[in-house]
Amino acid sequence: MSHYLDSVNSPKDIKKLNTDELTDLCSEIRKLMVKVVSENGGHLASNLGAVELTVAMHKVFNSPTDQFVFDVGHQSYTHKILTGRRENFETLRTEGGISGFTRPDESEHDIFSSGHSSTSISSAIGLAKAKSLRGEKGKVIAVIGDGALTGGLAYEGLNNNECSNLVVILNDNNMSISPNVGTMAKNLTTIRTSPRYFTFKSKITRFIARIPRIGAQLTRSITAVNQKIRKRVYKNTFFEDLGFRYYGPIDGHNLDDLIDALNVAKAHSHSVLIHVNTVKGKGYEHAEKNPSLFHGIGKFNIETGEPISSGDTFSSVFGKSLMALAEKDSRVCAITAAMSTGTGLVPFSEKYPKRFFDVGIAEQHAVTFSGGLARNGMIPFFAVYSTFLQRSYDQLIHDVAMQHLKVIFCIDRAGFVGEDGESHQGIFDTAFLMSVPHLTMYAPTYFEELSSMMYQAIYKEDDAVAIRYPRGKACEKPEGYEYNKESFSVFGDSECRNCIITYGREFCQCYNAVESLDNTYIIKLNRIKPVAPELCDYLRKAQHIFFFEEGIKCGGVGEHVGAMLSENGITAQYHHIAVEDGFVKQAPVSSQLQRYRLDAASIISEVKAFE
Repeated sequence: MSHYLDSVNSPKDIKKLNTDELTDLCSEIRKLMVKVVSENGGHLASNLGAVELTVAMHKVFNSPTDQFVFDVGHQSYTHKILTGRRENFETLRTEGGISGFTRPDESEHDIFSSGHSSTSISSAIGLAKAKSLRGEKGKVIAVIGDGALTGGLAYEGLNNNECSNLVVILNDNNMSISPNVGTMAKNLTTIRTSPRYFTFKSKITRFIARIPRIGAQLTRSITAVNQKIRKRVYKNTFFEDLGFRYYGPIDGHNLDDLIDALNVAKAHSHSVLIHVNTVKGKGYEHAEKNPSLFHGIGKFNIETGEPISSGDTFSSVFGKSLMALAEKDSRVCAITAAMSTGTGLVPFSEKYPKRFFDVGIAEQHAVTFSGGLARNGMIPFFAVYSTFLQRSYDQLIHDVAMQHLKVIFCIDRAGFVGEDGESHQGIFDTAFLMSVPHLTMYAPTYFEELSSMMYQAIYKEDDAVAIRYPRGKACEKPEGYEYNKESFSVFGDSECRNCIITYGREFCQCYNAVESLDNTYIIKLNRIKPVAPELCDYLRKAQHIFFFEEGIKCGGVGEHVGAMLSENGITAQYHHIAVEDGFVKQAPVSSQLQRYRLDAASIISEVKAFE
C-alpha cells in the first residue's frame, strides 16, 4: 500500500509526484476523509468528489502566490490536508481544531473566509483586481459548484468580471448545466486544452501581427473567421458571452486532463472558466448512492453508512407537523432553498409534490416568491436555517412584512449549532427580526410546542410569523409540564426575590439551575415578539431580574425586555446575559453554553452572586 500522504506537508511536495503517484495519493486522502468525518461529522460527499481537482490545482498552481477561493468552503478538505494541516486533520470541526470551512486565521493558504454559498466569484474578482492594482503576480482561482450557481450572487460576480488573472472552476456534480454536444465540439475542446496548442497559437498570432502594413488587418480577419467557424461547430456558452474563455466539460477525476486544462488556464492572459464533471461521494459507496445524506452528516458507521444518532429532531417534527396541516388545509405549501433534507421536508415533497418548492440556493427569491404565494391565497411555510435567513432581510421587510402578508418562517438551527463554526451559528435572527413591523415571533422549547405554534401561525395570526427552533433533539420536559399556549408561562412564585426570564432551548438550562436556587422563579417566553406587556405584572416584586438568551445581546430579546421594564417603572436590577459582540467559534453546544455563561452551572453562579 502506498504512503505518499505521509510525505505531503506542503503544496511543494505535490509537485514531486507523477500522475500514478498522485492517483494513489488521492485514494489515501479519501480514506482519511471518510475516517475523520465518520468520527467528527462534516461535509463528506462534496469533498470526496473534489479530491483529484484539488490535487491537480496544487500540482499546477503555486499557493499562496496563486490564491484559491472555495465557494462555501465545504469542499476544501483536500486543500487543508495538502497545505500543512494533514497531521491536525483529525481535529476537524472539534473545539480548538481546524475548521470545516476556509479560515484565513488558520492558514495563509486560506485567503478568504467562507461558509455561505455563491460568494466565491465576487470575492475572487476582488482579490484578482487588488493583485492587479498592486502589481502582484499570481492567479486567483475560484472553485464553485454543488448548487452554488443557483445563487444570484454568483451571476452578479460573473457579470462584473474584468480580470485577466481570474480562473473559475465549475465543479459540476450533477447540476443542471448543459454540456456542449457532438464529436466536433469534443475534438475542439481537446485541441483547445492542449498547452502546446495554446503556446503555438499565441506565437503565430504575434508573428502575424508584426508583418508590416497588413499584420494588424490580417490578425483581425483571421480572428473573425475563427469566431464564425467556432460558432458553427462549437456553440458559444453562457460563460463565453460573459467574457470568459470556456474549457470543458472535463472529467474531474482524470488527473492528466485536469492538469492539462489548468496549465492552459495558468498560461492564459484572459479570464478562464473550466467546467469539470465530478461524482459527488466518489470512492465511498454509501456516499455515491446517497450523496444528499452525506452532503453534511453527523457521526456515522463507516461499514454501514448509517448515522449514529437517531430519533426525532425539531426538523423532523416540523416536517411531520407540516404534512398534518397540509392534509387538512390545501392552502399550505412548503418552500426551501436547497435544504429539503436538513429542514425535514423530504417526506412533504414526496406526499405533496405540487405544493413543495425547492428554489435552489436563492433565499432572496424564496422570500419574495413566498410573498407572491401568500398574496394569492396560499399559506407558505419557508423552512430555512437561521444563518441563511439573514441573506434575505430586505425581501422579508419589503416583500412580506410591509405588505402584511402571512408568510410563516420556520427558522431551523436557531441558537448555537456547535461544530459548524462562526458562519453557521443561529444567533442573529432575533436581533434583526425584533425591529421588523407586522411580524410575530415564537420560540418553542419542546416538540409539541412547535406543532402548536405552527397551527397558531395559520389560524391565530394575521401577518407574517417566525418560529425559531434549535438543531437536534429537545431536552427532557419537567414532570407535569404543560404548554399553556399563552404568550408566556410562569414557573414558581412571582413573590420571590429573583426572576429568571428566558425562551426556547435555554429554558432547560434555567429550569435545571432553579432547582439549586432559593427564592427564584422563571418566566418562559413563548412569544418573543411582541413581548406581552402583561409580563410586567409578574415582575413588580422582584429585586433582581436575569434574562438569559442564547443569541446575540445587541438588539436581542433581552434588550427589548429591559427597555419595556424601564418604561413601565420596574425598579429591579436587570441583568442581561447573552452572546457579547463577536462570532461564536466551533465547539460542542455544551461548551458554547459554558463559554457564554448560559449553562445551568453558570446561571446558578450568576444568580448567587447577587444574593
